[in-house]
Amino acid sequence: MTVPKFKKINIESYKPGKSSIKNSKGFIKLSANESSLGVSSNVRKLFNHKTLITNRYPDSKSKLLRKAISKEFKCDFNKIICGAGSDEIIQMICQLYINKNDEVILPEFSFLMYRIYSKIVGAKVKFSKENNFKISIDNILKKVTRKTKIVFLANPNNPTGTYLNKSELIVLRKKLNKKILLVIDDAYHEYNLNKDYVSGLDLFKRSKNVFILRTFSKIYGLASLRIGWGYGHKKIIDALYRIKPPFNVNFFAEKCATKALSDKVFIKKSIRHNLFWGNKIKKLFENYKVSSNIMASNFLLLNFKNCKISSKSFMSKLLKNKIIVRGMKEYKIKNSLRLSIGNSSENKYLVKIIKKIFKNV
Repeated sequence: MTVPKFKKINIESYKPGKSSIKNSKGFIKLSANESSLGVSSNVRKLFNHKTLITNRYPDSKSKLLRKAISKEFKCDFNKIICGAGSDEIIQMICQLYINKNDEVILPEFSFLMYRIYSKIVGAKVKFSKENNFKISIDNILKKVTRKTKIVFLANPNNPTGTYLNKSELIVLRKKLNKKILLVIDDAYHEYNLNKDYVSGLDLFKRSKNVFILRTFSKIYGLASLRIGWGYGHKKIIDALYRIKPPFNVNFFAEKCATKALSDKVFIKKSIRHNLFWGNKIKKLFENYKVSSNIMASNFLLLNFKNCKISSKSFMSKLLKNKIIVRGMKEYKIKNSLRLSIGNSSENKYLVKIIKKIFKNV
């Protein structure tokens, strides 16, 4: 017997951050930019709800959730599509737009799924250099050719935590060829309180050639339910519905996401918590010559370039104390780590261990 031949795809598969420590319990996971406060109590009430349906297929167009999104963000119901995580929508955008040998431009340090899905459909991925871990508009524009179909960027960016301000985004869209789709990933937008920042959705809500990605995996705490959404011109959305899997968003995920949107108190609490602890931890690391990004997301990219110890050594010491952070090997960022902001007890323990490690250096 032989295995039928399949095409070879030259990609490195996505490697998520470490999520456990072998033969260990009670560890703290700060490696995946997850919600530090879990989920809203309003959502938690649904977990044992008697009206949850499991023997029927869910609504293939997620109308309940789309109505809630439309109301919450004052956007057009008919220009919204939901997916099993925003990464499924990235996949569909690539399938819709890219033919073999078309080109896609990404910042050199960017969410790994942009390049993976682009390569699966045969695109040539071109990376634009960043300036001090910040996306460079000029360097993106230098990479544009007649074959360029899409520019992907997250704003704030993962894994660097930096962002483009309102005027920079406007300039980028203005200078890009009108036929190129600009995809802006707003995954961390709630956390960015800097005055010069405006989310992609707020800035390009009426644009024909900008597509916005949003997720319920971060501030809403629904990462395990895999649910996100996209917003774009109705022609794009209609085309995406033609290739979308029929029941990609499950019933429970849609119910939880709809409920999560309504809890403003929880969202505000999460934002305040993130800002307080993010700045506190950032200042502590700066005392030990570890630099980081301005607070604009729920994580810090820690650069050990000027520090007494290496990021590898520091990560090893954290693991010995049952703290998991994200190494930057897959992103090709040298001597750096990405640290998610945890809950209060996790952060207090982290601060204690940071001081302990540097005291013994």
